[in-house]
Amino acid sequence: MIADTDKAIEATKQLVAAVPFLGGSVSEQDYRDALALVDYLIEHDEESPLIDFLAARIADYEDNSEQFAEFNQSVNEMPSGVALLRTLIDQYQLSYSDLKNEIGSKPLISQILSGQRSLTISHIKALSKRFGVKPQWFL
Repeated sequence: MIADTDKAIEATKQLVAAVPFLGGSVSEQDYRDALALVDYLIEHDEESPLIDFLAARIADYEDNSEQFAEFNQSVNEMPSGVALLRTLIDQYQLSYSDLKNEIGSKPLISQILSGQRSLTISHIKALSKRFGVKPQWFL
């Protein structure tokens, strides 16, 4: 048991030396390196347990960093359907005109994203179908 413990401690030290963000570093560069490593692992070794460790550490950093405080506050104040729509637009790199079939005109989309209008049931159904997500996620 002691030999296994020593191996685990040494492996942990090596891992933290290779990925300082896991050891508690809060530098911007270590954060960016951790994001890049997660992207790499997802592409090349999607079963790696390191993805889960990094993702948890990244989420904690983003939730508690002053750098993200304003963003986190605006997301918390945003209706969940709008937050999801913004995320999907970002992830799929869509323009407002790309959502013409699901929502309608660019001005309407802009009004929804700014909180002036709400998503309708027909918008939610169309967006759910397009992106393969549950309609409840928009509510």
